[in-house]
Amino acid sequence: MSGWLLIISLLLLGGILATLGDLLGSRIGKARLSFFNLRPRRTAVLITVLTGSLISAISLSLMLLVSRQLRVGLFELDAIQAKIKSGEKDLKQLEKNLYALRKGDVVISSGQPLATATIKVDDLTQAKKEVNRLLQRANFEAYRRALPGVTPDRRIVFVLKGDIKRLEDLISNRGSWAVNIRSAGNVLLGEKAVYAYPEVRPNINIVRKDEVIASISIELSTINRNTLQKQIQLLFESASAEIKRRGSLSSVLQFNSNSINTLAKELLQRKEGSVGLEAVSLRSSQTSDPIAISLQVREKATGTVSKYKL
Repeated sequence: MSGWLLIISLLLLGGILATLGDLLGSRIGKARLSFFNLRPRRTAVLITVLTGSLISAISLSLMLLVSRQLRVGLFELDAIQAKIKSGEKDLKQLEKNLYALRKGDVVISSGQPLATATIKVDDLTQAKKEVNRLLQRANFEAYRRALPGVTPDRRIVFVLKGDIKRLEDLISNRGSWAVNIRSAGNVLLGEKAVYAYPEVRPNINIVRKDEVIASISIELSTINRNTLQKQIQLLFESASAEIKRRGSLSSVLQFNSNSINTLAKELLQRKEGSVGLEAVSLRSSQTSDPIAISLQVREKATGTVSKYKL
């Protein structure tokens, strides 16, 4: 029902009920009737009051019956306001995060490692001690990044107790384990809580020294600087994907970016021929070790190799 129609209906209903109440009160007064041992005059007043209350009750009931907005406003207003306040709080936090992202104030990215260790123990007691040391290191790293200059006097890295218990039980088994504590979300500068989770894998050999991790072929007659840079980037991405597939906990490849330009210039000066560009490990690395690589160019015609330390 529209607002104007509701108002007109209420006015008509109120007028009719008021008229009936006045007539009823007058007749009761003339008849000198008495209710509840009241004097006739006071009985007439009581009837008039009850009629007014009835008018209010019927009017309110009619409005509640035909107006959903009114029902919601009367009976769900507190809950709605609490919904709204929570949403405003979340919105302000989101705006703060977006502003921080624009300013570059994210000091710990989601999934970023806070502490990594290779652990080899014989029983659960030793496992608990090693996990505690690792969490302390993660806490120190979180302070260094999120609260620079503040003395690490309390815990700000939080890991679920169930995750810690499963980690302790697993590494207490015989063998060597690579354990990583990673941030569960983005952390802004100045935040005092960093939620994290453990990542554990058997500590195995991932790459051997001088092993070719990934390679691509390049036709020198068809490339330019832009396409060559894209090919080199593709090679790095392929090498990164391969070491992750093998189980490495290392999130990035280590290389010297200054030598890339030298390599690119030398290849661009050559106008013909076909070469293979290979990403080669500089040393043997296990699960938790960072992976250091160099690039080497393999001549397709002769098979000779030229190495570039990156």
